[in-house]
This record gives sequence, C-alpha cells and structure tokens, in this order.
Amino acid sequence: MKFQQNLLDYISTSLITMNETVSIAESVTSGLIQLAFSQMSNAKLFYKGGMTTFTLPEKAGILDITQIQARENGFETQNMADTMAIKVAESFGTDWGIASTGYAASVRNSGFKVFSFCSFSYKGEIILSKRIELHDKTQVLDAQLYYTEFILGCYKSVLNQILI
Repeated sequence: MKFQQNLLDYISTSLITMNETVSIAESVTSGLIQLAFSQMSNAKLFYKGGMTTFTLPEKAGILDITQIQARENGFETQNMADTMAIKVAESFGTDWGIASTGYAASVRNSGFKVFSFCSFSYKGEIILSKRIELHDKTQVLDAQLYYTEFILGCYKSVLNQILI
C-alpha cells in the first residue's frame, strides 16, 4: 500500500521542524493512518503511537472515556472523534491527536450511509473537525483508503496554517 510521498514528506518535515509529536486513535480507518505515519521519514522523532478501537466499550476503556461520556457523545459522531483526538494525545503525551471514527460500509447502524468523522487536537484543543460522506455503494477498503488520504491532506493543511 502506497501513500502520496509528498504528503508524507511534508507532514514529517513539518513535525520535525516544529519539534512536536503526534498520536492517533482510529476506528473506521482500521490502522491505515498509523500505517501512513510509520512510513514517514524519521517517524520515531514525532510519531509516538496509536490505537485502533472498533466498539464502544473498547473506545471507553482504552481512551479513558466513561461509558456515560461515550453514550452522551454518541458512538460514531463528531463529538466522539473530538473526544478521541484529545484523549489519545493525553494518553501518549503528544502535542497532536488525530482521530477517525464512522462507517466504511452501508449498514443499519449508519442509516445505510457511508461516512466518517475526523478530528485534530493541538495542545488539548480541537482545531479542526470534519465529516466525510461517500456514496453508499463504496467498497469498504476504498472508503478506508479515501478517509485516510483525506485525513492526511487535512492534517497537512492544519500544519501549514500553524507554520505560517
């Protein structure tokens, strides 16, 4: 699996230049964002790790979110993505937290829609949240790959704004 090299290089160079670190919490992208970060040059200098969780109990337990918070935020919502981004950064002690959650397949729980949410936290604050919608006939792997590339592109834009 290959990601856009110029995108990976930009993110890597930016984080090294800023001397900042990142961690990732994934659900719908199933570790693909972590895979992309592991392929970046000098990843050990800025990428501290991540976690992939699919179910609400695991999101609650691993991300130190109470079941009540998780139910209030909703299972696959923007609030959940925001919470995941903040909590993963806290857990790993990083400047940045990136999170993805949602659906890569058209199922009953998604209202037969294919969509995801991504969030970016920076020093404990959400600085960008997005909803991504795809056609309900999109294949699962295609959806996951699209979400991953979209999230990496958004992260590049956010880093570019911070660097200016």
